[in-house]
Amino acid sequence: QVQLVESGGGLVQTGGSLRLSCTASGRTFSTYGMGWFRQAPGKEREFVASISRSGASTRYVDSVQGRFTISRDNGKNMVYLQMNSLKPEDSAHYYCAATSAFYINAAATRYEYWGQGTQVTVSS
Repeated sequence: QVQLVESGGGLVQTGGSLRLSCTASGRTFSTYGMGWFRQAPGKEREFVASISRSGASTRYVDSVQGRFTISRDNGKNMVYLQMNSLKPEDSAHYYCAATSAFYINAAATRYEYWGQGTQVTVSS
């Protein structure tokens, strides 16, 4: 069982930066791949980024490649999403998720545990 709590969302201007954090409970954090997803009003939940158990492998949706960076600290049970050069279309509720799948995934259905999310709003 893993419990996830996100933080770090807020209101930022276009071109600004935010760093989202996700704190995980439990002693087996390093056995889970982690992902960030987002959902804007009226839209489906979208994959943003994922990171492998060790942190050696990462994956991003094309629209954030080069602007967002996912990282993790297994010693602190934390995963982060550094978001730079933010655009209004990045505005959404951002969720942290954990998967026991061996390979990092973009499919939301492969993630067993989800946080409540944190809101990111980018003003134009």
